[in-house]
Amino acid sequence: MAKSKKKKHLLRKAVIGTFASIALVGAFIGYKYYQFIKAPNVHNVESTDPYFYIPTGSNFEDVLYLLKTKNLLLKENSFLWVAEKKNYIKNVKPGRYKLEPRMNNNELVNLLRSGAQTPVHVTFNNVKTIPDLAGKVSKYLEPDSTTMLRMLQNDSVVKHYGFSNETFISMFIPNTYEFYWDTSPEGFISRMASEFKSYWTPDRVAKAKALGLTQSEVSTLASIVQEETRKRDEMPKVAGLYLNRIKKGIKLQADPTVKFAVGDPNMKRIYLKHLKVDSPYNTYIVLGLPPGPIAMPEKQALDAVLNAEKHNYIFMCAKPDFSGYHNFATTLSAHNKNRQVYISFLKKQGIK
Repeated sequence: MAKSKKKKHLLRKAVIGTFASIALVGAFIGYKYYQFIKAPNVHNVESTDPYFYIPTGSNFEDVLYLLKTKNLLLKENSFLWVAEKKNYIKNVKPGRYKLEPRMNNNELVNLLRSGAQTPVHVTFNNVKTIPDLAGKVSKYLEPDSTTMLRMLQNDSVVKHYGFSNETFISMFIPNTYEFYWDTSPEGFISRMASEFKSYWTPDRVAKAKALGLTQSEVSTLASIVQEETRKRDEMPKVAGLYLNRIKKGIKLQADPTVKFAVGDPNMKRIYLKHLKVDSPYNTYIVLGLPPGPIAMPEKQALDAVLNAEKHNYIFMCAKPDFSGYHNFATTLSAHNKNRQVYISFLKKQGIK
């Protein structure tokens, strides 16, 4: 009987020991599981730039190299293990991803595998030419300026959207837009075409038609208005002036078109020799609007043309106060007086 009790006691101890061992092994496995999956593994994420960029065409080895180069992982082997388990190795997606400090491997792999990018805000304004646009946009998106420009100047692309090389710039309306970082040049252009269509509501199309202008002609005139005055409250008056000239068959004689024809939009003074430059953009020579915009007009300038002020002015001259505003006149004699006052003012300022 005593032997039987002792045997049972030893058996009980053995069972308890076995369970204890299993528990220890389980605890160890659980700890390793936590270390590999749930423990923080992302560090060195700067608050000023918490974004991780994966270029188009990258594979898992490229991603691993970028993570190592930027010193973002505490333990590379644990990330690799989770990436393999979650099949991220075969599901790499390009883009711009926002990393959070102390992210664990599970969170990091889920983010990168999902392709859930953080959009970029692309802003462009004060654009003079298509190359200028390519340069501004490429600062925000993956394609470089050369790649972007090549597509923007592609004759087939321009024709596809119903524009000429001279008018294509009018399809791009300055603003701030959300894009994914890896947006292609084709994707960028397509999006801008959609924004162009959104701007040109039936009401705006009707207003353009009432003025006897096409949408591209509205953009062309708006670009001249915008270059003549940066004062938004004055834009409708300037637009009305040029519309009066068009109706009367008078040359626009817009100084900004001369600067464009000469190829120097930053010219301070225009002289007689400049007015004689042979160019379809020189409105001192050609009658009517030039072939296309001389800059990319913003919405305020476009709306100023579509809602132009009705008046009889056909002349304008800068006010002699550097305010940026203009004096307007209905007759040449009144205009010449304004002009002489302005010239005298410049001379007093030592400007020749």
